[in-house]
Amino acid sequence: MSNCLTQACAAALLAFTLMASATTPGAAEGLKPAVSTSGVIAAKSAYGMDETVDRLKKDIAAKGITFFQQIDQASLAAKAGIELRPSILLIFGNPPLGTQFITANPQAGLDWPVRLLVYRDDKGAVWTAYTDFMA
Repeated sequence: MSNCLTQACAAALLAFTLMASATTPGAAEGLKPAVSTSGVIAAKSAYGMDETVDRLKKDIAAKGITFFQQIDQASLAAKAGIELRPSILLIFGNPPLGTQFITANPQAGLDWPVRLLVYRDDKGAVWTAYTDFMA
């Protein structure tokens, strides 16, 4: 089961790819993920919104992980007449692996498939946020 957990964490840790592969020298320095008390990990991206989302989707595909959906939350908010900074939810996973977790514990369905949020804060920084599966 620990091997399955390791594989599951690998899917969620795609955000670290953004920090480790920065092309500008020193661009990734100081970009350490922060774990909140709610069990969410936030990692600052070294890239803008579009490039962050593109890199994540390419990395998901390269790992053979199923990509299910991209939800533009700011666009949905705008349709409701609400202004929201850029916020995109990516949904992806490994159905055989996720199903094992859900079979063992139906409440695991809250976290499977994996969801990764890409958003821009009030200072213009781009962040990724996802559930800490080790918590």
